[in-house]
Amino acid sequence: MSPFDVSRPAKPETVFDRDAEWDALVAFACDARPGAGLGIVSGRLRQGKTHLLKALTAALGGFCFGAQQAARAESLHRLGDELARYTGEAPPGRPSRWEDAVDALLALGERGRPVPVVIDEFPDLVRQSPELPSVLHSAYRRLRETGRENRIRLLLSGSSLTVMHRLFGAAAPLHGLADLELALRPLDFRQAARFWGIDDPRLALSVHAVVGGTPAYRRYTADDTPGGRDDFDAWVCRTVLDPRTPLYLEPRHLLQEETDHGDRALCHSALAAIASGCSTQGEIAECLGTPLTDASHCLALLRANGLLYDEPDAFRPNLVRLRIAEPLLAFEHAAVRPLRSALEQQDAVEVWRRARPVFDSAVAGPHFARICRDWVLDFAGRDVFGALPASAAHGSLSDPEQRAGPDVEADVVVRGRADARPGPVLSVGLARWDEVMDLRHLEDVRRLLALLAARDEDVTRARPACYSGVGFTPALRAAEADGQVVLVDPARLYRGDRPDGEDARRRR
Repeated sequence: MSPFDVSRPAKPETVFDRDAEWDALVAFACDARPGAGLGIVSGRLRQGKTHLLKALTAALGGFCFGAQQAARAESLHRLGDELARYTGEAPPGRPSRWEDAVDALLALGERGRPVPVVIDEFPDLVRQSPELPSVLHSAYRRLRETGRENRIRLLLSGSSLTVMHRLFGAAAPLHGLADLELALRPLDFRQAARFWGIDDPRLALSVHAVVGGTPAYRRYTADDTPGGRDDFDAWVCRTVLDPRTPLYLEPRHLLQEETDHGDRALCHSALAAIASGCSTQGEIAECLGTPLTDASHCLALLRANGLLYDEPDAFRPNLVRLRIAEPLLAFEHAAVRPLRSALEQQDAVEVWRRARPVFDSAVAGPHFARICRDWVLDFAGRDVFGALPASAAHGSLSDPEQRAGPDVEADVVVRGRADARPGPVLSVGLARWDEVMDLRHLEDVRRLLALLAARDEDVTRARPACYSGVGFTPALRAAEADGQVVLVDPARLYRGDRPDGEDARRRR
């Protein structure tokens, strides 16, 4: 294909899913309007950004430069050499300044047609040359002020979310130049099941609780996928618990690449505290035995790198719980890290036998509840809860009859839309990963609804719901048939209730 052919190519078969991302990139790269374009592609490590961008430049005859951790002079020399190979022209000399290198890149857009140019892992270059963002900004400003004919479509990609936010956040000079801002996120749980080739919904949930939706992790297992539910334990032992596989040290590598050395130990301990059940900054600081200011700094760092996220309580908006965003980190810090020393001395099968109950209760159980909340927002039909859900969150309530007892928990609280205030309660539900649910669970949900009514919440339209990883009794199924309860099992999570004519994933 000619570098100047602006016909829009189909997505290559080597790119799994990512249809919306591909369409956005192609639309940007093929935009024939005059003027230089700038696009930003961000996303955590291992999500497939490089593969996607290389596929784009290959399909459209563009240029892709992958930055590395190197000295400034080496990066400039590499860029000059790769540009010369791309253009087929003898280089006038290796650039010694970023001003010259940027001018050479922008010259690719002066050939009359749009041409995609990718700088992958842009933050690595900025660490070497802090002046680079200003150089780019000045070059684009000159192009726009002089009105020079240039149709470069420059894409800057990066995995360091903190650096990308600093460079392209709302207050940054480059932000105002961007025509495209694309975030590449992990595959959702349905996409991940297809990617791993798993048809059994409960097995897919178990695997997702270990490796989540990060595409690279299938390659890290050498394409080893569980042969069935009976093979899951053995699969864990021969992949994530095997020191010979990349997955074994991946949790450590994630923090090495996303945090500074001085913060790394505290970050590991903070993740272990969250995995053990601590969920607020105060609880985590107390568990770590560290001042709240130190814990807050560590947690802010993990948030900024996309490894933690905040989840406001469904009933107490001022109460925010911290959740681990990457399932592999939750798996590591809850089930594996306490047994690391044993794993280095004993057979993985024996260590996993000890870790498996912790996995079921502290990893798979909470992960199942999270997937149920995701299903509500991304896949439940409009008629399931009587209106389009606006949020799905965990909620906790104090029980006036048990003042000294623990809070009453609701795993899936669904609210509808409202202006600047909590929306109406559409549903309250319990999620049980390893428990057949019966009428007793329905009564527990009704008790929760009564507590909410006593707090003046409008629950007149709220539908009780039960989410189970292993199923429901005939009596509870009969209650579902009578319209008394919404029941959701793994099969429904993975195969049912897509909204009519709507891609629900765009709601969020």
